[in-house]
Amino acid sequence: MREGPMCGVPRCVWELPAMLGEGPVWSEAEQALYFVDIVGKAIHRYRPESGERTSWAAPDRPGFLVPLADGTFLCGLRDGLHRFSPATGRFGLDLPVEPDQPGNRINDGHVDRFGRLWFGTMHDAETDPTGSLYSVRQDRGALSIRREDTGYVVSNGPALSPDGRTLYHNHSPARTVYAFDVAPDGSLSNRRVFAILRDGYPDGIAVDSAGFLWIGVWDGGRIERLAPDGTKVEPIPMPARNVTKVAFGGADYRTVFVTTARKGLSAQQLADQPLSGSLFAFGTSIAGQKQATFTLDTPFAL
Repeated sequence: MREGPMCGVPRCVWELPAMLGEGPVWSEAEQALYFVDIVGKAIHRYRPESGERTSWAAPDRPGFLVPLADGTFLCGLRDGLHRFSPATGRFGLDLPVEPDQPGNRINDGHVDRFGRLWFGTMHDAETDPTGSLYSVRQDRGALSIRREDTGYVVSNGPALSPDGRTLYHNHSPARTVYAFDVAPDGSLSNRRVFAILRDGYPDGIAVDSAGFLWIGVWDGGRIERLAPDGTKVEPIPMPARNVTKVAFGGADYRTVFVTTARKGLSAQQLADQPLSGSLFAFGTSIAGQKQATFTLDTPFAL
């Protein structure tokens, strides 16, 4: 097993019973960590410097949120991409997604360093391969969406390598991490199996500045780490069975934030792991990639 970045011991920084904590993302402008509770229909913000914690109710299940250049966020709710304002707590629809697939919902999302948004959809009942992977760009002040791949029951990830040439994306029920080649125009090709996980299911992915993948493992109680060549690095055990995703943040991007979930755990499992659903953090020797913002020029009153 290959040696990877050195890490501190995970500590709970926000003990909350999130049913499905997900989508952690660092806001550089606010020096704060945002994340969602999909089942709880909530958005949360944690400020490490002060310890301040703030929550907002969402009108539907939020899969992810990413920062916009104007200080608001683009949030993937069940039915489409919405603008969200932390200042007012209001949401507004920008772009419907898959109106012909009422059994689907938006799941995980990511903005790469080129300012492109990538996100996936999934079958909410987790039985049918109706989910897809999409990319989103700004086109003349509006959102332009393109389906990049399809056939997923539960899509997760997505994340890009530091050089922007490789995109990683998970088909969680198949325990499979795919890799795609990314062309300069953002188009994808050459989908291939990058890794198959055992003892759990790959959930969200983050890629650090050295190109290592950090994968939250659902029903695995750990963060799996893979080198850019696919070699396993020593995993990081977590005090929660359902680990969903990590995000790098802090002033130097050397703090790792981890979301977890209570969904699907028995009463005995919850008693054994009472911090399930909480937000965790620890330090790492290798910085993450700087969190990019998505630019959308159209003014939006919230």
